[in-house]
Amino acid sequence: MDYSGSGDPQRTIELLWGLTPRPKRGPKPKLTVDDIAKTAIRIADLEGLAAVTLRRVADDLGVTAMSLYGYVPSKAELLDLIADRVYRDYPMPDGSPSGWRARLETIARANRTMYLAHPWLLQIAASRPIPGPQLTAKYDYELRSIDDLGLSDTEMDLVVTLVNDYVRGAARTAVDAARAESETGRTDRQWWDAYEPALAQVLDPARFPTAVRVGSAAGAEYGAAYDPDRAFEFGLDRLLDGLERFVDAAETR
Repeated sequence: MDYSGSGDPQRTIELLWGLTPRPKRGPKPKLTVDDIAKTAIRIADLEGLAAVTLRRVADDLGVTAMSLYGYVPSKAELLDLIADRVYRDYPMPDGSPSGWRARLETIARANRTMYLAHPWLLQIAASRPIPGPQLTAKYDYELRSIDDLGLSDTEMDLVVTLVNDYVRGAARTAVDAARAESETGRTDRQWWDAYEPALAQVLDPARFPTAVRVGSAAGAEYGAAYDPDRAFEFGLDRLLDGLERFVDAAETR
């Protein structure tokens, strides 16, 4: 697990917000911070976060690693940079759906799409938010979706955090499920066919009646041990149901 904010605070803020002054004299810089960020994001998408190093980024850009230090001091700042820049693709339409529930549902799906498209985001701890322009804009957009419900500022933050935490957990399980076949060399069906004979020797329906009944029904329904898409949809509906009661109670205070 990597942690945001592990680099130099001043240099990190300068990189994230584009505060580094451009030299007025001398040759035009060969690279831009955007060039570096885009290359690092592409590497992370293809090979994971561990593959993102200044040397690897430099190789892909056709420059020396030393030449990158004038732009990005270390991998710590680079990770903060790409974790913020990737959210340029986060949809924030002006015409949001009417109704807070529809807006939160749209936000949840947008977050899930980001995680599934860039699974390496799940390798960066979320407890210390990256203070960059893209994530700040995302947070502001998400808060505005519930700004007219009579919630306190702290309650608004907690609602957004609840939705994002749910999506992050569901996305992590979906990513793990998607990787299972490539990482183990077995499909879910092959995995079950291999284990079923051995499990039949120990899974006594008389001893575990509910587990055997429900597990069999779920497996037949999903065609696998787990269906991440169905689990996400079910959980999101139940989450919004609970928030609806909370919002209704807040409106009567």
